[in-house]
Amino acid sequence: MAPTNVRFDPQAPLAAAPDPWRASGQPSPRGGPPYHMTEMIAAEPALAGRILERLADSSGPAGRLAGAVGQAASAGDRIVLTGCGTSEHGALAIVEILREAIRAAGMHGGPGSVVSVQAFELALDPPSSGLVIGVSHEGGTLATNRALAAAAAAGATTALITASAGSPGAQVAEIVVPTIELDRSWCHTVGYLSPIVAGAAIGAHLSGRPLPIDDVVAVVAAGTRDEAGAEAIAARLADARHLLVLGSGADRPAGRELVLKVEEASWLPSAMRDLETFLHGHLPATDESTGLVLVLTDRDSREERLDRARGALDAARVLGIRTAAILARDADGDVGAELTPAGRLLVGEVQSLPAPVAALVGSATPLQLLTERLARARGTNPDSLRRDDARYRAASEAAEGEA
Repeated sequence: MAPTNVRFDPQAPLAAAPDPWRASGQPSPRGGPPYHMTEMIAAEPALAGRILERLADSSGPAGRLAGAVGQAASAGDRIVLTGCGTSEHGALAIVEILREAIRAAGMHGGPGSVVSVQAFELALDPPSSGLVIGVSHEGGTLATNRALAAAAAAGATTALITASAGSPGAQVAEIVVPTIELDRSWCHTVGYLSPIVAGAAIGAHLSGRPLPIDDVVAVVAAGTRDEAGAEAIAARLADARHLLVLGSGADRPAGRELVLKVEEASWLPSAMRDLETFLHGHLPATDESTGLVLVLTDRDSREERLDRARGALDAARVLGIRTAAILARDADGDVGAELTPAGRLLVGEVQSLPAPVAALVGSATPLQLLTERLARARGTNPDSLRRDDARYRAASEAAEGEA
């Protein structure tokens, strides 16, 4: 099947969730690029700007949720983020953003005051107080909705960040922060960036620091441009036996999301390792057939992270691992080119943004672009999650069971 001939406008708003709500169907099939995922990546810079503009009013939903976060933090209550799949990684990203915003606002509470718990686990043991914030792109993820319902029944305040204020999840949340526009690919890109941007807006209201929308749009757009670099890395990794992704600090959610995207889109077995963890027992399973991508864009404690990253990359070089990086531009000169022979994608430094926001929005489009080019190199369709194959469609239905 030939690619679509309908011209896609990356500046135009994407479709909103249907009213009345219903879950999205399988994306229309495309036999080659541009895939729906290709177009969603191109749409993200303008999308980020629209989300921030909608959520800029302090009396709106992002401001109300910021108030709930501040109240919980001031009372010493725990703030729990939850989700599944890409939305779980969005939740992990928002944890990093809210922790920093709470510190900037001068509120007490260490790292344990804002945490992420997987939705299934949270439903089994919901908190009886504090604040639970779910992330669900379409608002129909059963495990997330059960977690919110269980938390509400136990006594916690609940909120949801979602594209659809009319979704089932929105019906069980006290505060709903809508991002409005829906992803067209089942290999979610918009579904990852949207809650991160919403989290950045919430953090800005909480800390009282205005978020420069143009700077967010610019850094998201910059990550879409190095197509040649992404293609070169993809060519080196395409026939790897498996892929490892390393990250530390605010780069850990991005590392987890890259692993999920690669497995969804290109079917290459992948795993994420915390930067230090990689050096403690995992090396014996690697060799020349192993691919590795280091994500290092977080500017907090960068010197310490760089030191351990160089150690990890040195070890990988000795073993002949095919190593690439998504790297902060200011750290480019601190990591020798010989340590990333498969190539690197550079992320611009944006000092006007809080460190976790800069890292997470800056790395989002490069990791997605790399994924999409890896799918091309491996000859896979990134949109369908392989459900155009009867076996994988049956496996998905079996996994859903009675859920």
